[in-house]
Amino acid sequence: MTLDEGQSIPAFDLPTTDGTSISNATLADRPAVLFFYPKADTPGCTTEARDFSDLLPDFTAAGAQVIGVSKDPIRRLQTFRDKRDLTVALASDETAGVTEAFGLWVEKSLYGRTYWGTERATVLIDAHGRIHRVWRKVRVKGHAAEVLAAVRAL
Repeated sequence: MTLDEGQSIPAFDLPTTDGTSISNATLADRPAVLFFYPKADTPGCTTEARDFSDLLPDFTAAGAQVIGVSKDPIRRLQTFRDKRDLTVALASDETAGVTEAFGLWVEKSLYGRTYWGTERATVLIDAHGRIHRVWRKVRVKGHAAEVLAAVRAL
């Protein structure tokens, strides 16, 4: 399943590193950015999370929440957050159910081996719970700034 711009987001509820959870209800009434990444504390994922953390005050000023989502367990995400001084919220999707519902649990190939994993992607959700924009197969460099520009244009 792939979600398209204009569609409502699927119902979900994920635990976060601060001991709360993120859900449709907590995203209501203001824009949100969900950035899906394959694995905590790997080079690309670290750069992406740092870039979103560096720009978090600007996202907040624009009225948007920013949440990173991965299949990593909460404990690993807490270690990642603390080790890398991340300020963005991180949510655990251990079963990949939410990632799959967003159409981002995909078949991948590396060195001739096929496996299932998270596609690096970002979803911008408007204040009404609809998908405003989706960035798929994200290239990390400059991506957070591009997403911030889109948030400001909402």
